[in-house]
Amino acid sequence: MPVSVFDLFKVGIGPSSSHTVGPMRIALRFVRALADEGRLEGVARIEVHLYGSLALTGRGHATDRAVLLGLMGEDPETVDTAQAATWVQAVARSGTIRLLGRHPVPFRVPEDLVFHQRESLELHPNGMRLLARDGAGQVLAGQTSFSVGGGFIATEEELRQPAAAARTEWPHPFGSAGELLQLCARRGLSIAQLALENELALRPHSGIAAGLDRIRQVMFDCMDRGLAAHGALPGRLGVQRRAGAMREALERGSVRLLGELDWVNAYAVAVNEENAAGGRVVTAPTNGAAGVLPAVLRFHERFHAGGDAARSHDFLLTAAAIGSLYKENASISGAEVGCQGEVGVAASMAAAGLAAALGGSPGQVENAAEIAMEHHLGMTCDPVGGLVQVPCIERNAMGAVKAINAARLALAGDGTHLVTLDRVIATMKATGADMHHKYKETSLGGLAVSVVAC
Repeated sequence: MPVSVFDLFKVGIGPSSSHTVGPMRIALRFVRALADEGRLEGVARIEVHLYGSLALTGRGHATDRAVLLGLMGEDPETVDTAQAATWVQAVARSGTIRLLGRHPVPFRVPEDLVFHQRESLELHPNGMRLLARDGAGQVLAGQTSFSVGGGFIATEEELRQPAAAARTEWPHPFGSAGELLQLCARRGLSIAQLALENELALRPHSGIAAGLDRIRQVMFDCMDRGLAAHGALPGRLGVQRRAGAMREALERGSVRLLGELDWVNAYAVAVNEENAAGGRVVTAPTNGAAGVLPAVLRFHERFHAGGDAARSHDFLLTAAAIGSLYKENASISGAEVGCQGEVGVAASMAAAGLAAALGGSPGQVENAAEIAMEHHLGMTCDPVGGLVQVPCIERNAMGAVKAINAARLALAGDGTHLVTLDRVIATMKATGADMHHKYKETSLGGLAVSVVAC
């Protein structure tokens, strides 16, 4: 079934939607539930246990910081990114955390925030358990939850019984790309128009337009910050920012051949450098792949639309419709299927959005999405040092370029092609299942062990 554009595109903070945004949301939901049940004041100690990929790359992905912020009552969409590090340092220094910002309990990070690097939970690689204890040490409340990619979260019960979750009554439900194309043909609608009619089941048109404008603005604000910044990114790798220097060279006119391509590279790198620095980004569909779609959208506005953002809504609605197919039928979690589920899906979404914005038919849009993913199949997730920097930042630039070329290839035809998007999505899912776990956001294989992170 479709996923709302506002669920797929979420405003959050870097560096990871699955390892930062998701765990923060889980922690926040846990303490809010305690408060709603009138049990928060009875908590004398709280424990957090991280498993699988969350444990293996959690420190590099700021999972520990995210959990503390969530317990303090901070939401990834609204947290003050300039103050977050100071608040976390205060917990470590004082040995006390204020749950929901009001109830102080002792908190010793090494003892109460545990990384179980040799253990995984059954249902998903990104698992965590939270325990609240009373003054006698007895468990007052406990919850096992999972960060399933793109900032989406689920409890153990929700993953075991997904049908029990409340579902929207969409006017145009679709479960596959084939069904989506049939609906468009039968109703005489573009993919963006059909997606818009679905969104109207949740909110008025004015709210949809305002929400899409906000998503676009947060994406471009993030990009502009990255294009203006210089210096080293956080972490022991000492990676230097490059987007600012790339922009300066382009503005001087020292880059001529393939200048549009260089702007796309600068746009994507800028977003993911901001993400790596813990800045505010939009999951698109994940933080690790957050630069692909904004780079392609800005490329379209600058070089095809003359700065007119009128078609940005069509771009985003189309991209979200394609992204929902991956979310519902495969995965957008690097810990589950590798980076094909992050940068690969982002490129597929961006290619579809660009083809739509350039006037492509639903068949051409579906073809663009298929081409982009077909050439990301098998991509591993192997972040060096557990940081969302190498190869993640450059990988977004490569994904954006592939998305643009996929759209151009699709628009050169009439939408007729041999391999369907549904078949490629099924292949991506099967490839992810076959992929060895060390290549799925664990930093135990690939580049992560080929490069010395000192």
